[in-house]
Amino acid sequence: MLPSQPLLHTAVFALAVLQALASDTFTAAVYEHAVILPDATDEPVSPDDALALMNKNMDVLEGAIKEAAQQGAHIIVTPEDGIYGWHFTRETIYPYLEDIPDPAVNWIPCTDPTRFAPAPVQERLSCMARNNSIYVVANIGDKKPCNSSDAGCPSDGRYQYNTDVVFDPEGKLVARYHKYNLFRRETQFNYPKEPEAVTFETPFGKFGIATCFDILFREPAVVLVSELQVDTVLFPTAWMNVLPFLTAVEFHSAWAMGMGVNLLSANTHNISLAMTGDGLFTPEGPAAYHYDSGTEEGCLLLAELSAHPRLSPTYPPAVNWSSFATSIKKFPGEKDTFLGAVRRDIFTFSELRHKAGNYTVCQGDLCCHLIYRMANKSKDEVYVLGAFDGLHGSLIKYHWQICTLLKCKSTDLNTCGQPVETAQTKFETFSLSGTFGTNYVFPEVLYSGVQLAPGEFEVLRDGRLKSKHGTSKPLVTVTLFGRLYEKDLPHPLRTAP
Repeated sequence: MLPSQPLLHTAVFALAVLQALASDTFTAAVYEHAVILPDATDEPVSPDDALALMNKNMDVLEGAIKEAAQQGAHIIVTPEDGIYGWHFTRETIYPYLEDIPDPAVNWIPCTDPTRFAPAPVQERLSCMARNNSIYVVANIGDKKPCNSSDAGCPSDGRYQYNTDVVFDPEGKLVARYHKYNLFRRETQFNYPKEPEAVTFETPFGKFGIATCFDILFREPAVVLVSELQVDTVLFPTAWMNVLPFLTAVEFHSAWAMGMGVNLLSANTHNISLAMTGDGLFTPEGPAAYHYDSGTEEGCLLLAELSAHPRLSPTYPPAVNWSSFATSIKKFPGEKDTFLGAVRRDIFTFSELRHKAGNYTVCQGDLCCHLIYRMANKSKDEVYVLGAFDGLHGSLIKYHWQICTLLKCKSTDLNTCGQPVETAQTKFETFSLSGTFGTNYVFPEVLYSGVQLAPGEFEVLRDGRLKSKHGTSKPLVTVTLFGRLYEKDLPHPLRTAP
């Protein structure tokens, strides 16, 4: 007699759990999705039209989820805004929202779709997870009614949240996270009243969730790692690349290394908005990453990761980020500094005039030291050492400390700090350090063509970001990106409308 479907499913799930338990590793997947966007409108569409658009995107995501499961993935992350896009007002996004319950209700939407209000998106995502025996991470919108007894209740009588959901391999809703740090243009959503540090346990480690802009702030991203000790952070994002320091693959890889944690970053793909770049990032560098500014294609990535990276024999040692920089005398070079803008941030720069040398540049409380040797010194390319110690942002202001070796856009020093994607100069060696006032420093090395440099650099215990050998490709930037969270200004927008 053949076993019943529920029994068969339970057996398959149990086998998957045993396989995961028997290993110190797991296979993770991220999908960079070229979102099918709704037509621009000032009026809300019907719920049926909203669901039709979301189903088109979920058709694509389901294909990626099936492929990932077939290749042995235990978990897949899909992007922020991946199901409906981002061009909305508060009113026009409403037909796309569902009421997402607290996971404590112990709900499998796939098998019990009528338990709560109609939730076809949650039902379909739950079935994708259940039918493929895989954890599925997706980003959708949550709506929560409120009334005048709540002083913060919006005038339309509801809260609307940018929300990540996680369904386990049985299709059960196991996590719900409301994005805490909304990007300025996300006026369709409300800020949660309090930050949510959402975690859940799996057979292959403890997971936390953050969304896009969250990664630049302390709550919840740093709290998940430093206080709650998650092994892996799930990271749906709709990330617009900003050179020289904040391309998706560059900063997300650096954050994983600086925090000593796995980061599963799934980006949207829209090259007209400079949205591309995702990856499976580890404390030791990228296990896999993807950057494509030339096509409109989505991309599935898979990699085997350590389930408990802190227990790995290759886990990087703790770093005292200012140890080396505070122990040495300043190198020459301060007299020849000039100011230059990286977007709106005014850096102190010093030109690297020779093929090799030692330089120091200071700004505020930060002094940056560089020892370098170029393989070739091109007359057509100028590199500078730069320092920035101050508040970044025009409205939401947060404190950065940055030491950077970067290529200028042209030989005109006024272009230093402007976006550059390509270079011709390789370096035989570099060593960058700074007198940072924080333990939260993220090491970046970016090569020509917006390519990472896995295995080609190291961070020493004394805070030096150092090349292991010569660079294999021309260099765009080497950066130590520090965050002084305690110096951030109060958030000006975190109130209900």
